[in-house]
Amino acid sequence: MQPEIRRNPKLGAIGTKIARTLSMNTGFKQFLMRGNVIDLAVAVVTGGAFGSVVSSLVKDLITPLIAAIGGQPDFSNLSFQLHGSRFAYGDFINSILSFLIISAVVYYLIVLPTQVLTARNPTLTPPTPARRPCPDCLSEVPLGARKCSFCTSELTPVTKIRTGT
Repeated sequence: MQPEIRRNPKLGAIGTKIARTLSMNTGFKQFLMRGNVIDLAVAVVTGGAFGSVVSSLVKDLITPLIAAIGGQPDFSNLSFQLHGSRFAYGDFINSILSFLIISAVVYYLIVLPTQVLTARNPTLTPPTPARRPCPDCLSEVPLGARKCSFCTSELTPVTKIRTGT
């Protein structure tokens, strides 16, 4: 909520401009201090740092290992010419291999261990959803709903979701 800007007769138009600037700064400070903006900033910084770690792992350890097994680690010199135009498809191959290797490293070193850890520790599993599908129109409705808000069919309210165990 923006504070009301009052005109100060002693300062005139300059005072009004200063008051508007201070009001905008207050709003900007409130925007920056919201939790989701700070969380996003932390995620971007952490993601950037993690990206450099994964890139270094791929470039310094995994690519030389592939080169030792397969031979040529760098395809950037591969190209062909057609009607005087040079097509450097080797860089494209390097980019595809880099993407696949980084994706595999992230999956096998981050995603898979996290899934295993979550499966072993039931306190880390996500909470049960507060919504369920309507049996007639398959729209998501709250668990306690007596009528679907989309197709208006009658529903039986659910207080707990039954698990498979």
